[in-house]
Amino acid sequence: MTDHALRADCASCFGLCCVALPFAASADFATDKAAGTPCANLLDDFRCGIHSRLRESGFAGCTVYDCFGAGQRISQETFGGRDWRRHPRSARTMFTAFPVMRQLHELLFYLTEALTLPAARPVHDDLRAALEDTERLAGSGPDDLAALDVSGHRDRVSELLLRVSELARGGRGKNRRGADLIGKKLRRANLRAANLRGALLIGADLREADLRDADLIGADFRGADLAGADLTGSLFLTQAQLNAARGDATTRLPAALAHPAHWRP
Repeated sequence: MTDHALRADCASCFGLCCVALPFAASADFATDKAAGTPCANLLDDFRCGIHSRLRESGFAGCTVYDCFGAGQRISQETFGGRDWRRHPRSARTMFTAFPVMRQLHELLFYLTEALTLPAARPVHDDLRAALEDTERLAGSGPDDLAALDVSGHRDRVSELLLRVSELARGGRGKNRRGADLIGKKLRRANLRAANLRGALLIGADLREADLRDADLIGADFRGADLAGADLTGSLFLTQAQLNAARGDATTRLPAALAHPAHWRP
C-alpha cells in the first residue's frame, strides 16, 4: 500500500464519515445524528460547510477522526464513483461497507508501519502475508464487504502486531495495556518502551513524559497534555491521536507526524 492510499482524501470521497456514522451531542459533537443521516453541515458537493471552524462550532470530534483512506476507496473503487445521492439504492450497502473498509485500512496502516521496523524482521514474512490477506479483503465487492465479519481478522492481525511490539520494545517498559489512566498525573513519567495499547489517557497530564518507543496503538489521548513529551520512535501512533490531544512546540514526535494546528506554540 502506498502512503497516499492510507491517508484520507476527502475531495475523492462522498462525505461518508459525515453520513454513515452516528454521533451524539457531547463535548465532541454539538448535536445528535443518526447513522445513515447526512450531517446538517454537509454540502451538496460532499464538502463540510464548517470545515475551517469545526472546533469552535462544537464539532471537535470530526477533527480527530481518520478513515485511513477508506472513504475514497469505497467511493471511487468499491462503488466505481457512483455516489449515494444519485444512486440512492446503493446507499445502505455503501454505508454498511464503509466502517468495515475503515477497519481494514487501519490494519493496513499498522501492518505497513510494522514492515518498516528492523526489529520486526523475524516476522516480516508473516506481516507480508497478513498485509496481502487484508488487502484482498479490502478489494472485495460491495455486498461482500457489507457482510464481512471483520472482527476475527482484526484479532489475528492484532496478535501479530503484538509480536511486533514485543520485538521492537525488546522486553523493556511497563505493561499498561488497557490501563485506566484517565486524568492521571504522569508529568515526567518514565513510560519509555511501555505497552500502552488501548490505554485510557483521557485528560492525563503527560507533560515532559518519556514515551519513546512506547506501543501506543489504540491509546486514547483525548484532552491529554503532551507538552514537552517525547514520542520519538513510538509505535503505531497516528495523527488522529495527536489531534485529540494537547501539546506544544516542544513536544517531540515521529518524523512522519505533525504538530496539530491547535497546539500551543
